[in-house]
Amino acid sequence: MDKIEITNEAVENIIRLQQEYDAHGFGLRFGLRGGGCSGYKYVLELESGPDEEDLIFEHNGVQVFVHPEHMLKLKNSTIGWKESLMESGFDIDNPQAKRPCGCGESVDF
Repeated sequence: MDKIEITNEAVENIIRLQQEYDAHGFGLRFGLRGGGCSGYKYVLELESGPDEEDLIFEHNGVQVFVHPEHMLKLKNSTIGWKESLMESGFDIDNPQAKRPCGCGESVDF
C-alpha cells in the first residue's frame, strides 16, 4: 500500500506552526508544482482542510493531504524535519526522486 510517512520531529514542528499561525486543526498539503532547477518543487503548506479528492494520511493527530495525481511521484515518501545552524525546515526523503537538486528544494523524477 502506498503511504506517506512523517517523522515525530516533523509532527512536532507542524503543531508548532499551527500554533504560531493560529491554524489549529489545519493539515499539511504535500504536493508538487513545476519549477526549480530540476523540474519540480515540493509543496508543503498548511491548509484548513482537504480537497474532495485528496488522499488523507494521519500521523499523531496531524493530517497530510495529497492530491491523487501526485501520489505516483510522492508515494512512500517520508516528511522529516532538519535543524542546523544554516537552516531549518522540512526534509523530504522520496524514493521516487531520481535527481534531487543541490539546493534541496527541487527534484527530478
